[in-house]
Amino acid sequence: MTGGGASAEREAVTARVRGIYATALTRQLREAGHAVVQPSDPIDERFDATFDIAPASVRIETTRDRLGVECTGRPEAVGLVADELESVGIDTLRWTDDAPRGAVFDAVVRDADGSSGATVDLGDGDRGYLPYDAVDGSVDSGDSYRVQVTKPTPPWIDEVPRVEPEIVVGGGLCTLTRGRNGVRAAARGEAGEELVGLTDLLSVEAPDGWGLRWERTAAEADMDAMNDALSVAAERAAELDDALTTAERGDEPAPVAAPRATAWCWFGRESRFALDEARRTVETTMPGHHRAKAADRAASAAVDFVESVVGESADGGDDGVDGADTGFADAFDGADVDFPFAAVTRQYGPQAGDRLALGHGKPDGRYITLGPGEVTEWNADGSLTLERSIRGGGRYDGLGTPKESGDVAVTKLREGRWWYPTTYKRADGTVVGTYVNVCTPVECFPDTARYVDLHVDVVRHGDGTVEVVDEDELAAAVEDGFVSETLAEKARSVAEAVARALDG
Repeated sequence: MTGGGASAEREAVTARVRGIYATALTRQLREAGHAVVQPSDPIDERFDATFDIAPASVRIETTRDRLGVECTGRPEAVGLVADELESVGIDTLRWTDDAPRGAVFDAVVRDADGSSGATVDLGDGDRGYLPYDAVDGSVDSGDSYRVQVTKPTPPWIDEVPRVEPEIVVGGGLCTLTRGRNGVRAAARGEAGEELVGLTDLLSVEAPDGWGLRWERTAAEADMDAMNDALSVAAERAAELDDALTTAERGDEPAPVAAPRATAWCWFGRESRFALDEARRTVETTMPGHHRAKAADRAASAAVDFVESVVGESADGGDDGVDGADTGFADAFDGADVDFPFAAVTRQYGPQAGDRLALGHGKPDGRYITLGPGEVTEWNADGSLTLERSIRGGGRYDGLGTPKESGDVAVTKLREGRWWYPTTYKRADGTVVGTYVNVCTPVECFPDTARYVDLHVDVVRHGDGTVEVVDEDELAAAVEDGFVSETLAEKARSVAEAVARALDG
């Protein structure tokens, strides 16, 4: 679905946003006419607005590796919101999950040799992870279970979704669990007791055979919002009940119901800086705010500290810094760098002598780790040299030359560049050839240099011949919807420029 839906559809979309991109995405969604609900305390403080404590049609969560976000909710709402997020920058990529959060499958255990869980077949080539402690009794290969996806995984992470036999649905402020009864509350003490007591005063009841649990955010909601949340959850529970009742249990794995959709958005370097600009209109934001936070969890606290000091200075507070009234508050204004590469990498890496892998993403969401190798050279301008030893056997892609034991791959990386070259050398220093990957802008994270390969590449053979390769793969990625035409045109122009430079 495109982002050009009617205004009435846009007004119906409500989103709950969490994680390191929350401020920027809240601003982005509000500017697009969407409503943000159930704000975190920082969001509530940063925006000059009133946020409703109401059910969310889409929940947006930062992924565990901080490289993107999960959008889960009503399919039409997820489509509209994901359209908006995809427009953040040229290197934002988006995928729809075949095993979305909340989907139900008839699963068959294929491998029960894991120490804490089994691998199950969900059908159509999808797999899931079933924890042993979620099942009564032993789990053996060939066993069948009806399971629900409780933890989907991004396509760029080498994991399968977590599934469990317990079936639940949510209404934003509450959760209904199939096969249970009664009313509970996540909030403890008087707040929880009050929520349980207020349930009897609502005009909607939990459906038969479903237990009700009020989430912590419900403690801040009024009765109208609680009533709406329970109404949404009860309607979803009834629909899911119908689907589960009519779906026959078979011996083969198969999808049963998918009441919600999940879309994944991966942010590239340019998108992260676009999000910086959005955040900067709301809150003090250092250059490379999201780039630094995505690189290392420990960097988040450092970024928050720096921005707090500068923000207090701008507000005229006593920040204890000499000379604050003579320009310290303007430290981020007019900065001539988009990211303090030297300062961040000196603190968190990579540095010379470190081990660094190449995180080779693919437009269809797959992720391949190349290496690791040793960083042999580091420069404050954002450039690194990486050397990797090559095993003999096979041939070099694009070059067609045999690999030999003792070969060395020398890769030149530069933060923010749309390409990087790898030169392959024999043990005696003879150059076999150079392969230039065209990709989304490189980000040199502490352990891995991350990017998404854009298929089209440039090769310089040992005899000096230069050619552009794999243009057909890029065209196929565009046709399949994995790469936008704008991003593809950028990749082609970069490849042409690199080819001219190598052939000059």
